[in-house]
Amino acid sequence: MKKILGMGNALVDILIELEHDNLLTTFQLPKGSMQLIDHPQALTIDKYTSELPKTLATGGSASNTIHGIRKLGTSAGFIGKVGKDEKGKLFYNDIQNSGIKPLLIDSNSMTGFATAFVSKDGERTFATFLGAAAELTPDDITPELFNGYDIFHIEGYLVQNHDLITKAIRLAKEKKIMVSLDLASYNVIEDNLDFLQHLVRNQVDIVFANEEEAKAFTGKKPVEALQAISSMCEIAVVKIGAKGSLIQKGEHSYRLEAYPATRRDTTGAGDIYASGFLHGLAKNYSIETCGKLGSFLSSNIISVIGPKFSDKEWENLSSDIRNIESKG
Repeated sequence: MKKILGMGNALVDILIELEHDNLLTTFQLPKGSMQLIDHPQALTIDKYTSELPKTLATGGSASNTIHGIRKLGTSAGFIGKVGKDEKGKLFYNDIQNSGIKPLLIDSNSMTGFATAFVSKDGERTFATFLGAAAELTPDDITPELFNGYDIFHIEGYLVQNHDLITKAIRLAKEKKIMVSLDLASYNVIEDNLDFLQHLVRNQVDIVFANEEEAKAFTGKKPVEALQAISSMCEIAVVKIGAKGSLIQKGEHSYRLEAYPATRRDTTGAGDIYASGFLHGLAKNYSIETCGKLGSFLSSNIISVIGPKFSDKEWENLSSDIRNIESKG
């Protein structure tokens, strides 16, 4: 059975549901973006939101994807960096208890956390303090970490560290591992466009992007963006929200409809889409079935608060998942 390795920012998510978007203006956070903040900014946000209800969960884009992959039954590991604090313990225990191999590196710094503001329309805006996660360095990445894995999935949020992501992908390629990249956020793409385009053309096999990310990466609308991305890599996926997703592999393209869902919180929708798709790929399912698994999971995750399903929610979805897989 194929195994999947993830690498990303090891974060704890603090989810806050907003009554209105005024706080985003107060904190100068563009709606729908991911903004990196420093420790003083993180403390200011924490102070201003102290009276608001909060939900705590382990997070980070690649971590969320790996959690979903493991819940679907595919073996997985995760590389990240955490502090020796309560948030770090929470992250480690959650990874281990989920059956994921924890390839975590300790730091003396505070574990990173992301405050996710969820607007009434379900859009989420992240203010992210990377903390220990930002200290993951090329020296931490050794060839042994990749032993036994077949697919290596990276989140685009790591792309600011060019040396780290370059070394990790090089080591994966040396072991003939397929490389998957989630582009992560339009503003991250805009800040690292040349590097990302070079990376995708030369080293990446699978690219996941939503509509905004695809436009930032190619300057084109979804259909044309899909074609542009697919000319650079083996498999291109462009997610178009309620309209579903577009996939292209070589000359074959697919348009998959979204499943009916009540939009409550879009946090983790792209991450869980990648979970379903990569799980299907590891199982050697058809590209269409991989896309259906991704679409089904992402359509359902927006009905819950947070980036992950509870065990009960996974149980409720299991019959439909098996039905999709049976057509693999």
